[in-house]
Amino acid sequence: MSANTDRYETAVARYFEAWNASGQDALTKSVAAAWATDGTYTDPLADVRGHDRIASVIAAAHEQFPGFSFRLLGSVDGHHDTARFGWELVDESDGSAPVAGSDVITLDGEDRIRSVYGFLDRVPG
Repeated sequence: MSANTDRYETAVARYFEAWNASGQDALTKSVAAAWATDGTYTDPLADVRGHDRIASVIAAAHEQFPGFSFRLLGSVDGHHDTARFGWELVDESDGSAPVAGSDVITLDGEDRIRSVYGFLDRVPG
């Protein structure tokens, strides 16, 4: 792990702020704060570029899982301009986490996300 973990932890915190944003205005602002203008998001279900499309993917997840929030699972590990971390999608009513995964992000020179490569480790049947 890099000696400068703050940049990775800060980038990941902004990432989760975007995924947990409620309302279109908050989502738009948090995506812009977390991602570079031409940033990308790729997982088994999506492959998009740019703030509008990333916000659409996040909004679709909120529609599919109302009352859920994303939380960090474990710690953030990073080196150079790359970090990895695990996450869970948690039902706020009972604390269950039917979906979990891990993501790898790359950062630009301003510590905004240049790319996300997401993996789904646990999904509902």
